[in-house]
Amino acid sequence: MQTILGANGQIGEELARALKQKYTSDIRIVSRNPVKVNDTDTVFPADLSKREEAIEAVKGSEIAYFTLGMPMNTDLWEKQFSVILNNVIDACKINGTKLVFFDNTYMYPQDGRILTEQTPFAPVGKKGKVRQQMAEMLLKEMKTGQIEAVICRAPEFYGPGKTQSITNTMIFNNIKAHKKLKVPLRDDTVRSLIWTPDASRATALIGNTPDAFGQTWHLPVDSNKLTYKQFIALASQIYGRELKYTVIPKFVFKIGALFNKQAKELQELLPRYGNDNIFDDSKFRTRFPDFKITSYQQGIEQIKEEQKK
Repeated sequence: MQTILGANGQIGEELARALKQKYTSDIRIVSRNPVKVNDTDTVFPADLSKREEAIEAVKGSEIAYFTLGMPMNTDLWEKQFSVILNNVIDACKINGTKLVFFDNTYMYPQDGRILTEQTPFAPVGKKGKVRQQMAEMLLKEMKTGQIEAVICRAPEFYGPGKTQSITNTMIFNNIKAHKKLKVPLRDDTVRSLIWTPDASRATALIGNTPDAFGQTWHLPVDSNKLTYKQFIALASQIYGRELKYTVIPKFVFKIGALFNKQAKELQELLPRYGNDNIFDDSKFRTRFPDFKITSYQQGIEQIKEEQKK
């Protein structure tokens, strides 16, 4: 059995589909209010901040995938995220379960350097520090050999369904609403965006590749790195109309943070939009050369089709 912890976000749902399609029909879906993704799934309600519930949630699993997401709330992250991961690590050690940890890039520097699996952590802001603590916690356990685990790291998302990201919110939600698009800080810096179904398929592949464990992997992105200006120009071609946008300067976000909690939570992520954000996935591409990566053209076309429905 393979278990998805935090299974009802976009990554967890796509992961359940990818596992069912290629690897196993014996999938357990775990969250506070779990919902089946595939007909053959079993559901297991659990609060992973409680150690005993985490142990029961993982019991009987060959592999557990940690895809849990939390609202953009720094206080909640500081109080719960590391506690939950610690409980899951203990649960996997007790049950002899492999752990696949789905991670993001918040702990990396946001200064324009090319990001590889060896890039030293230098977080900007409290959420980045929480993510650093979580990654270092697991790396320490992996080094001692007490747990068989692997880290799958993804940059910013864009994608179908209920994908949550700045790009989906400011670009695609506004396209759907026929509003002017918004771009944070600059439209001429290069972005690395990952298509959420690709992130989940790659995570499933790594989780079912025994020699991939004990390492960190950058998940695959379109090698055609685009600026937001180029990305929106491509979207304009695909949608068949000129998509107008405005660049939101930093001071507007600062003013907004005084009145809006979400704008305040966004502050620490802004530096990545002022610099190139280039995510090196060459290690994955070398190890898995047959993996089909969704191009920006294909991804935007899929979002367009979904919006039409």
